[in-house]
Amino acid sequence: MHFDNTPSNRRTGIILFSLVTLSFAGLDTAGKWLVTHLPVIEVVWFRFLIHFLITAAWILPKKGATIFKVQQPRLQVLRSLMMLVMTALNFFALQYLQLAQTSAIQFSTPILISVFSFFVFKENLPLKKWLAILGGFMGILVILNPFAHNFHPAMLIAVINALVFASFNLMSRKMASTEDPGITMFFSALGPTLILAPFAIHVWQTPETSIDMLAIFITGLLGFVGHLLLAVSYRFAKATTLTPFIYQQIIYMVFFGFVVFGQLPHWDTVWGAIIVIASGLYLLFHETDRRLKCIQR
Repeated sequence: MHFDNTPSNRRTGIILFSLVTLSFAGLDTAGKWLVTHLPVIEVVWFRFLIHFLITAAWILPKKGATIFKVQQPRLQVLRSLMMLVMTALNFFALQYLQLAQTSAIQFSTPILISVFSFFVFKENLPLKKWLAILGGFMGILVILNPFAHNFHPAMLIAVINALVFASFNLMSRKMASTEDPGITMFFSALGPTLILAPFAIHVWQTPETSIDMLAIFITGLLGFVGHLLLAVSYRFAKATTLTPFIYQQIIYMVFFGFVVFGQLPHWDTVWGAIIVIASGLYLLFHETDRRLKCIQR
């Protein structure tokens, strides 16, 4: 169910979307804490196991056996695998990078979506959009700064994650018209839980502190909350209204990075993030303006 595009509903959508960015920032913070002393595979498995258990407890009483009636089973499987890959790549990169670095690189997603739309969906891109895309990639290079002393190969893992995330977004948009969000969340958590279980057992290290157990629960809980609120926020406001607010996540990442890990972002991360965000916002506003003109015609 979608609500009318009123100022009140847009504000509600923006508030919910802001909570989404806060949830994902908290998830990454807890994940980074855990991967510093537990195997990445085990942490990723815990994240999806808790997510799955919470999702199952929430949706099974409502849907029952009908939960297995999906319209696009192949896409559900593919989406589940992509969730696994994205989380694993992100947590692996977080072993070595600051929260602000992975977040800044992730902001290239709107730029990558524009590129994918051109090559996959044959969408027309005017010169101004190509210049914005080029500017975005220059921002990524500033963040990576491959010739600097603080460059780490894990940055390339974060770039690959951004590429997968852009593809994930395009596929999720395609599925949104036919698939129930709750059912999609259920299978997106179930797949990684089952696939990673034997690998997690193989590398198992027992979490030793109550802080670790709390962080494990937080990763799953915030994964569930973030994806649920994301789906709900799009019922109140359009993607074009909400997308600019994704960039507030860098504030939370810098804050959590400093409070929890005592890290402040490098200047190349700051300047690169500014360039990437400016390019992404230009592409978004250009698309919004183009659609408005089409409607007015």
